Amino acid sequence: MQDGLLIVGLGNPGPEYAQTRHNLGFMVVDELARRMGLSTFSDKFSSKLTTGRLAGQALVLLKPQTFMNRSGRAVARAAGFYAILPNRIVAIHDELDLPFATVRVKVDGGTAGHKGLASLKQELGTTAFVRVRLGIDRPARGNVADYVLMKFSLQEAPFLSDFVSAGADVVEHIAQCGLASAMNKYNVRPVPASE
Repeated sequence: MQDGLLIVGLGNPGPEYAQTRHNLGFMVVDELARRMGLSTFSDKFSSKLTTGRLAGQALVLLKPQTFMNRSGRAVARAAGFYAILPNRIVAIHDELDLPFATVRVKVDGGTAGHKGLASLKQELGTTAFVRVRLGIDRPARGNVADYVLMKFSLQEAPFLSDFVSAGADVVEHIAQCGLASAMNKYNVRPVPASE
Protein backbone atom coordinates (compact mmCIF):
# COMPACT_ATOMS: atom_id res chain seq x y z
CA MET A 1 0.00 0.00 0.00
CA GLN A 2 2.98 2.32 -0.56
CA ASP A 3 0.86 4.73 -2.61
CA GLY A 4 -1.72 5.22 0.13
CA LEU A 5 -1.90 7.94 2.75
CA LEU A 6 -1.84 7.46 6.50
CA ILE A 7 -4.08 10.18 7.95
CA VAL A 8 -3.33 10.66 11.63
CA GLY A 9 -5.50 12.72 13.92
CA LEU A 10 -3.63 13.68 17.07
CA GLY A 11 -5.52 13.77 20.34
CA ASN A 12 -6.13 12.10 23.69
CA PRO A 13 -8.50 9.17 24.31
CA GLY A 14 -11.44 9.34 26.68
CA PRO A 15 -14.66 11.36 26.91
CA GLU A 16 -13.09 14.02 29.16
CA TYR A 17 -10.87 15.12 26.27
CA ALA A 18 -13.39 14.71 23.45
CA GLN A 19 -14.18 18.37 22.71
CA THR A 20 -10.92 19.97 23.81
CA ARG A 21 -8.55 22.02 21.68
CA HIS A 22 -5.90 19.30 21.77
CA ASN A 23 -8.35 16.87 20.15
CA LEU A 24 -8.97 18.75 16.92
CA GLY A 25 -7.07 16.05 15.04
CA PHE A 26 -9.51 13.39 16.24
CA MET A 27 -12.45 15.59 15.24
CA VAL A 28 -11.16 16.03 11.70
CA VAL A 29 -10.53 12.30 11.28
CA ASP A 30 -14.08 11.59 12.47
CA GLU A 31 -15.41 14.08 9.90
CA LEU A 32 -13.37 12.45 7.14
CA ALA A 33 -14.69 9.02 8.13
CA ARG A 34 -18.25 10.39 8.07
CA ARG A 35 -17.75 11.81 4.57
CA MET A 36 -16.26 8.54 3.34
CA GLY A 37 -19.09 6.49 4.83
CA LEU A 38 -16.77 4.71 7.25
CA SER A 39 -18.81 4.18 10.39
CA THR A 40 -16.67 1.64 12.23
CA PHE A 41 -13.19 2.05 13.70
CA SER A 42 -11.35 -1.10 14.78
CA ASP A 43 -8.79 -1.37 17.59
CA LYS A 44 -5.35 -1.87 16.05
CA PHE A 45 -1.82 -0.57 16.71
CA SER A 46 -3.02 0.98 20.01
CA SER A 47 -5.33 3.13 17.88
CA LYS A 48 -8.79 3.48 16.46
CA LEU A 49 -8.35 2.68 12.76
CA THR A 50 -10.44 2.52 9.63
CA THR A 51 -9.60 2.32 5.94
CA GLY A 52 -11.24 3.45 2.74
CA ARG A 53 -10.66 5.03 -0.64
CA LEU A 54 -10.84 8.64 -1.72
CA ALA A 55 -10.28 9.78 -5.31
CA GLY A 56 -9.01 6.28 -6.09
CA GLN A 57 -6.42 6.46 -3.34
CA ALA A 58 -6.22 4.20 -0.31
CA LEU A 59 -6.51 6.06 3.00
CA VAL A 60 -5.81 4.75 6.49
CA LEU A 61 -7.50 6.92 9.13
CA LEU A 62 -5.82 6.63 12.52
CA LYS A 63 -6.59 8.01 15.98
CA PRO A 64 -3.81 6.91 18.37
CA GLN A 65 -5.13 5.92 21.79
CA THR A 66 -1.76 6.18 23.53
CA PHE A 67 -2.21 9.78 24.73
CA MET A 68 -0.62 12.65 22.87
CA ASN A 69 2.97 12.30 24.05
CA ARG A 70 3.20 8.68 22.84
CA SER A 71 1.32 9.07 19.54
CA GLY A 72 4.42 8.28 17.49
CA ARG A 73 4.52 4.67 18.67
CA ALA A 74 1.10 3.94 17.23
CA VAL A 75 1.83 5.86 14.02
CA ALA A 76 5.15 4.05 13.46
CA ARG A 77 3.49 0.66 13.92
CA ALA A 78 0.71 1.47 11.45
CA ALA A 79 3.13 2.98 8.93
CA GLY A 80 5.32 -0.10 9.14
CA PHE A 81 2.41 -2.49 8.69
CA TYR A 82 1.04 -0.65 5.64
CA ALA A 83 4.53 0.17 4.24
CA ILE A 84 3.77 3.90 4.19
CA LEU A 85 6.76 6.24 4.03
CA PRO A 86 6.91 9.30 6.32
CA ASN A 87 6.20 11.71 3.44
CA ARG A 88 2.86 9.89 2.94
CA ILE A 89 1.82 10.48 6.57
CA VAL A 90 -0.52 13.43 7.21
CA ALA A 91 -0.61 14.50 10.86
CA ILE A 92 -3.59 16.69 11.82
CA HIS A 93 -2.97 18.73 14.96
CA ASP A 94 -3.82 21.81 16.96
CA GLU A 95 -1.44 24.75 16.48
CA LEU A 96 -0.85 27.50 19.05
CA ASP A 97 1.04 29.69 16.59
CA LEU A 98 -1.92 30.25 14.26
CA PRO A 99 -5.06 32.30 14.88
CA PHE A 100 -8.18 30.36 15.81
CA ALA A 101 -9.86 28.57 12.87
CA THR A 102 -6.89 29.07 10.55
CA VAL A 103 -5.80 25.98 8.58
CA ARG A 104 -2.35 25.62 7.05
CA VAL A 105 -0.34 22.83 5.42
CA LYS A 106 3.33 22.25 6.17
CA VAL A 107 5.99 19.64 5.49
CA ASP A 108 8.94 19.04 7.79
CA GLY A 109 10.12 21.60 10.35
CA GLY A 110 10.27 21.73 14.12
CA THR A 111 7.72 20.54 16.64
CA ALA A 112 7.22 23.92 18.43
CA GLY A 113 6.78 22.12 21.76
CA HIS A 114 3.86 20.00 20.50
CA LYS A 115 4.20 16.69 22.33
CA GLY A 116 2.41 14.71 19.63
CA LEU A 117 4.67 16.01 16.86
CA ALA A 118 7.73 15.41 19.05
CA SER A 119 6.65 11.79 19.54
CA LEU A 120 6.18 11.33 15.77
CA LYS A 121 9.65 12.77 15.17
CA GLN A 122 11.19 10.44 17.74
CA GLU A 123 9.48 7.26 16.57
CA LEU A 124 9.67 7.90 12.82
CA GLY A 125 13.22 9.23 13.01
CA THR A 126 12.30 12.17 10.80
CA THR A 127 10.10 15.28 10.59
CA ALA A 128 9.47 14.78 6.86
CA PHE A 129 5.76 14.13 7.33
CA VAL A 130 2.91 16.40 6.29
CA ARG A 131 1.16 18.51 8.91
CA VAL A 132 -2.34 19.95 8.68
CA ARG A 133 -2.09 22.72 11.27
CA LEU A 134 -5.32 23.84 12.94
CA GLY A 135 -4.96 27.20 14.65
CA ILE A 136 -6.16 27.52 18.24
CA ASP A 137 -4.30 30.76 19.10
CA ARG A 138 -2.29 31.23 22.28
CA PRO A 139 -4.01 31.97 25.58
CA ALA A 140 -3.95 35.62 26.62
CA ARG A 141 -2.88 34.42 30.05
CA GLY A 142 -2.51 31.20 31.98
CA ASN A 143 -0.74 27.93 31.35
CA VAL A 144 -0.51 26.61 27.77
CA ALA A 145 -0.75 22.98 28.91
CA ASP A 146 -4.05 23.74 30.67
CA TYR A 147 -5.31 25.80 27.74
CA VAL A 148 -4.96 23.05 25.12
CA LEU A 149 -6.87 20.61 27.35
CA MET A 150 -9.80 23.01 27.77
CA LYS A 151 -12.98 22.93 25.76
CA PHE A 152 -13.53 25.67 23.22
CA SER A 153 -14.80 28.99 24.53
CA LEU A 154 -18.37 30.22 24.09
CA GLN A 155 -17.05 32.61 21.44
CA GLU A 156 -15.25 29.84 19.53
CA ALA A 157 -17.84 27.07 19.79
CA PRO A 158 -20.21 28.38 17.07
CA PHE A 159 -17.35 28.22 14.54
CA LEU A 160 -16.07 24.77 15.52
CA SER A 161 -18.12 22.73 13.05
CA ASP A 162 -16.99 24.84 10.09
CA PHE A 163 -13.40 24.74 11.38
CA VAL A 164 -13.38 20.94 11.57
CA SER A 165 -14.99 20.78 8.13
CA ALA A 166 -12.26 23.04 6.74
CA GLY A 167 -9.62 20.71 8.16
CA ALA A 168 -11.27 17.76 6.43
CA ASP A 169 -11.43 19.76 3.18
CA VAL A 170 -7.66 20.22 3.29
CA VAL A 171 -7.00 16.50 3.77
CA GLU A 172 -9.38 15.68 0.91
CA HIS A 173 -7.56 18.20 -1.29
CA ILE A 174 -4.20 16.58 -0.49
CA ALA A 175 -5.61 13.16 -1.43
CA GLN A 176 -7.30 14.38 -4.60
CA CYS A 177 -4.92 17.04 -5.94
CA GLY A 178 -1.60 16.49 -4.19
CA LEU A 179 0.40 18.27 -1.54
CA ALA A 180 1.74 21.13 -3.69
CA SER A 181 -1.77 22.08 -4.79
CA ALA A 182 -3.02 22.01 -1.19
CA MET A 183 -0.17 24.21 -0.01
CA ASN A 184 -0.80 26.70 -2.82
CA LYS A 185 -4.49 26.85 -1.99
CA TYR A 186 -4.51 26.88 1.80
CA ASN A 187 -1.28 28.69 2.68
CA VAL A 188 -2.23 31.93 0.95
CA ARG A 189 -1.98 34.93 3.26
CA PRO A 190 -4.95 37.33 3.26
CA VAL A 191 -4.33 40.45 1.21
CA PRO A 192 -4.42 43.54 3.45
CA ALA A 193 -7.18 46.01 2.67
CA SER A 194 -5.88 49.06 0.84
CA GLU A 195 -5.91 52.25 2.83
